Amino acid sequence: MSEWPKLPTGIAGFDDIAGGGVPRGRSTVVAGTPGSGKTLFALQFLATGIRRFSEPGVCVTFEERPEDLIRNVASFGWDLDELVTTRQLAFVDCSPDPDGPREEMGGYDLSALLARIENAIKSVKATRVAADAIATLLAQFRDSVVVRAELHRIHDGLRRLGVTSVITMERTDDDGVIGRLGVEEFVADNVLLLRNRLERERRRRTIEILKFRGTNHGKGEYPFTIDPAHGVTVIPLSVMERAQKPSMTKVSSGIPALDEMCGGGLYPDSVTLVSGATGTGKTLLVTHFVQAAIAGGDRVLLFGTEESREQLIRNATSWGIDYEAAERNGLLRMVCRYPEAMGLEDHLLQLCNEVSGFKPARVAIDSMSAFERVASPALFQEFVIGVTTFIKQRNVTGLFTNTTSLVTGGESVTETHCSTITDTIVLLRYVELYGEVRRGLAVLKVRGSAHQKDIREYVIDQNGLHVKDTFRNVHGILSGTPSLVFGEEKARLDDMFGN
Repeated sequence: MSEWPKLPTGIAGFDDIAGGGVPRGRSTVVAGTPGSGKTLFALQFLATGIRRFSEPGVCVTFEERPEDLIRNVASFGWDLDELVTTRQLAFVDCSPDPDGPREEMGGYDLSALLARIENAIKSVKATRVAADAIATLLAQFRDSVVVRAELHRIHDGLRRLGVTSVITMERTDDDGVIGRLGVEEFVADNVLLLRNRLERERRRRTIEILKFRGTNHGKGEYPFTIDPAHGVTVIPLSVMERAQKPSMTKVSSGIPALDEMCGGGLYPDSVTLVSGATGTGKTLLVTHFVQAAIAGGDRVLLFGTEESREQLIRNATSWGIDYEAAERNGLLRMVCRYPEAMGLEDHLLQLCNEVSGFKPARVAIDSMSAFERVASPALFQEFVIGVTTFIKQRNVTGLFTNTTSLVTGGESVTETHCSTITDTIVLLRYVELYGEVRRGLAVLKVRGSAHQKDIREYVIDQNGLHVKDTFRNVHGILSGTPSLVFGEEKARLDDMFGN
C-alpha cells in the first residue's frame, strides 16, 4: 500500500522531518502555546507556496485582522498586500468585532463561514488554506459534542474543496492537552506540536509531528528557530544524511610532525577535536590549521567564541601570520560571537549560512566547549551533531577545540559529548617533571587510518608550536599524574607490555 502523497511546504527543514511535506488534500492542526510560532508557520506555508510553487492561497483569520497579520510578517520580506493585489492570496476576515455583541452560540450553523471560504478559494484558484486561531470561534459553543461535530465539518468541508490546509490552535501548556477544547487531536488527521520552553533562562522552540495519518514522518522533537531572513527554520539534526563519498586523500594540519602522528594528515571530510587545559596551545594549533589552508590557497572559516576578531588577529600576528591580508585576499573569514548572544539553534543556523555562503575548504571553531555554558548536555550534543554532520556533507575539514576543566587533565574526554562524534582526537597535556612544567601531545584516535600511539613533547615559542621527541621513562601523563620510571620498574613494565 502506497503512502499518502505529500505537499511540500517549502519551510526550511520541515519537509525533511515530514518526509516531503504535509499530507496533500488534508488538514493539519498546528498547536502551540503563545509565542511558539503557530501563526508564522501558517502564513509561511501560504507565502512560500505562492513564491516557490505558484500555488495561490487563502488565509482565514479568527482573531487578528488581516491588516495586522500583513504588517506582522512584513519584516520577513513577505509582501502579502502585493499577493492580495495580484490575486494570488485572499483573506477571509472572521475576527471578532470589539464593539459587537458578546453571546454564547447554541445551535449555530457554520454553513455561511464555509461558503465564504469556498468563494475565496474559487476567486484565486487556491490550493492552500491557512486558518488561524480557529479555537476563538469554537470556544463560543457551549457543548463539546457540538465542537467536535463542527470541527469534523470544517475538516470535511476543506477536504471536499480539494485544498491542503493548516489550522492553528492555541494550547495552555507545552505538555498539556493538545487544544483548549480537548477534542482537537481526535478530529484532525495530522497534528503538529510547537513548543516554546524556558531552559536555562532562554527560550527554546521545538516542533513535533504527533501524527500524520497514512504516512511516515520523523519521530520526536526537533529544534527550530525564527530567522529574520527565512522565517521558521527547522533543524532536522537526526535526519541529515551523507551526500558525498568520503575522500581518501589527506590535508595538512599545519604541523608536519602532527601530520606524521595522524598517519599522514587529516581527511578533508573529517572533524578533529583538540582537547586540553587552558594555556596548552589549542588556539595556536588552530592558527597553524588556518595558516595551512591560506598557504595552499584554500578558503578557511574561523569561528571565535571566546576572543574578539582583534584578539585573534593580534595573536596570529605574534606568530608571524597575517590574518588581515588573508581576509583581503578572500581566503579567510572570521566570525566572533559569544555563545550567550543567541540560542544554540540560531548559532547552528548562522554557522550553516556562513559555510554555505563562503564555501570554505576548512572550518575551525575555537572553542566548541564554550557553547556548553548556555545549553543542557542533550542540547549541546544535538548542536555538535548538527555542526559536524553539516560540514562533513560538504567535504569540509573541521577542527574544534575543547577546554578541559582540570589543568593537569585526568578527566575523560568523552565528558565533553564531542569525542564520539569527531573523527580524530588530539590531546594536549601539561607534564610536570623535575619542578618544571612541560607539555605533551597524544593522538587518541584517527578514524579510517593508522596513527602513532606515543606521547610526544611539544614546545611553544615565537614561531609557533613544535612537536619534539617522545617522552621516555614517564608514565601517568594522560591521568594527570606523570612520574618517572627507573631501573627494575621499567624492565618489569617492558616485560608486561613489550617495547
